[in-house]
Amino acid sequence: MTVTGRRVLACLSALLCALVLAPSDAYATEAPAPVCTVQDKRLTELSGLASDGEHFYAINDGGTKTQVFVLGRDCAVQRVITNPADPYDVEDLARAADGTLWLSDTGDNRKQRDTVALLAITPKGKATLYRLTYPDGQHDTEALLLDRTGTPYLVTKNVLGDAMVFRPKGKLTSPGPTPLENAGTVTIKATDTEGGPVGTFGSLLVTGGATSADGGVVALRTYTDAYLYPAPDGDIAAALKREPVRVPLPGEKQGEAIAFDPDGTLLSGSEGVGEPIRAVPKATGLVQVEPETSGGAPAAPGAEAAPAGSGPDESTVTAVIVVAAVLLIGFGLFRRSRRR
Repeated sequence: MTVTGRRVLACLSALLCALVLAPSDAYATEAPAPVCTVQDKRLTELSGLASDGEHFYAINDGGTKTQVFVLGRDCAVQRVITNPADPYDVEDLARAADGTLWLSDTGDNRKQRDTVALLAITPKGKATLYRLTYPDGQHDTEALLLDRTGTPYLVTKNVLGDAMVFRPKGKLTSPGPTPLENAGTVTIKATDTEGGPVGTFGSLLVTGGATSADGGVVALRTYTDAYLYPAPDGDIAAALKREPVRVPLPGEKQGEAIAFDPDGTLLSGSEGVGEPIRAVPKATGLVQVEPETSGGAPAAPGAEAAPAGSGPDESTVTAVIVVAAVLLIGFGLFRRSRRR
């Protein structure tokens, strides 16, 4: 990218920061601390993460074969669970209560897939394929959530911050496809947390998801922040309509992985060799449903309230983002025409 291009992007990012930063009503004050560093060159694009308390389970973004890396608490790879199934674009990982690992083969940057898929793989490597279809066309999806019953939820990656939530319309069938239904929308607001590959825009893009071991807390992450939603009854669709606690995850170059330890510790990681897995201990304790604040949002012990009215309304946010996106596209087209 040219110096002029970088300046344009910097200006647009600064404009977005100035106009649309609107923190959640509560945010965690404890910074994530490194647990260990991923040094294995086979795991260069950490995209999905899960934990059983003794091991980390990790996947690469994309891939041409099914692989789940089993890591010790020192981030060293102890073994690799493999299957010859050839995925299209794996983006996230979840671990069910019975130990089954669910891979979310749902990446679709170019919006050209007729079906997406889930792969359920046992610790011994036996895999079952479940194809899925959206009710309204293609979506790029990087976040997978499992509820207490094992029902999967997919959360899309949307540049405007309004992520769509989908779940199977009926029982999963293999190979399917099983139709998905819309289960709601999650609005993500821009923040000033540094990190990610695309500046402030990265704080709007959902890149991963996780559910606590007891199903009582649901987490979504962007390139820069995690959002913890209370789910006291295990209902993910209802949880994502509540006000979350924001946990900043600063300094991750391309943060896409998020998980919970069984004790409620929040884990996060970024693509790239030499990047750490970091932890916020007992993060689920930041979230509770009662008592409610005067505004109706859940109170959060260990969190601080952000100033009321600190951000503009949603229409202003959307308008500014659209203008910025149009300017970015226009700048790209201008540069392309100059080269002809």
